[in-house]
Amino acid sequence: MRVLVSCANGSGTSLMMKKSVEKGLKDLGVEITKSHHCSIAEGKSSAAQYDVVFTPMNFLHMFEDAKAKGITVIGIKNVMSAKEVQDKVKETDLLDKFK
Repeated sequence: MRVLVSCANGSGTSLMMKKSVEKGLKDLGVEITKSHHCSIAEGKSSAAQYDVVFTPMNFLHMFEDAKAKGITVIGIKNVMSAKEVQDKVKETDLLDKFK
């Protein structure tokens, strides 16, 4: 699975969330083939290169174009929670595609 994690500036929050996403997906048995964290601006322009985008809830609306192209976009409240990542992934069809 190709994973993009995006936040406002692409430094602190997205790096912490990337680690939570990697742990959560690994625990679900999902292989990550590509993982990147970045700013919203970069994320919006590169989202189509990924299977899923994780972003804080308040930036979810910024990825409507990616959703329209069929990219799964997941909003996260607690960026440190691998469990929340797992719960949100289970609500999508990603596990059917990548497990």
